[in-house]
Amino acid sequence: MYGPPDYQSYLRNFSPTSSFSIIGEATPIYMYWYAVPKRVWEYNPAMKWILVLRNPIERAYSHWNMERRRGAESLPFLDALHRERERCREALPEQHRVYSYTDRGFYSEQIRRLWHFFPAEQTLILKSEDLQGSPERTLNRVCTFLGVGEMPKAAYEMAHVGEYNSAMSDAERAYLKGVFAVEIMALEKLLGWDCSSWTA
Repeated sequence: MYGPPDYQSYLRNFSPTSSFSIIGEATPIYMYWYAVPKRVWEYNPAMKWILVLRNPIERAYSHWNMERRRGAESLPFLDALHRERERCREALPEQHRVYSYTDRGFYSEQIRRLWHFFPAEQTLILKSEDLQGSPERTLNRVCTFLGVGEMPKAAYEMAHVGEYNSAMSDAERAYLKGVFAVEIMALEKLLGWDCSSWTA
């Protein structure tokens, strides 16, 4: 059982000055952890959330590659996918940070969990492709959502891009298409999105 959070320790990570109108942080795993929405709501029920969703098929492969580079994963990708549920049991009743390659891609459940505590109006949900393909327009949507002025025009570049030893195989992609087929349809219905490119 965890004790009360030490917010003073957390707040020491930030040093806002009078020039700041709003401050936040980026932590992708927050939407995945079961306990986070309730905990954030208890801290500040007016909190706004920005979720950037990546194609869950590509996200799973990227996650596996990252863990391989870190030395945390030794199994081939398809073997890791087949053993994911078994391996993730070691983290119960929590979720597994490392081996949750497909589990983290079930976004609709995570969004509904978030909306249980926060109204949908306090969430902005974006496609990763929109941020990459139209960064200025997408970041201006973020600014509007946060109630701050538009971003100054700037050159954009990709960051934290890891190298893959090889591309995802046809068998691996076909397996993941099967895993996520129903989830992608559910997400399209939930958000009114067209995610056909994710399974093309």
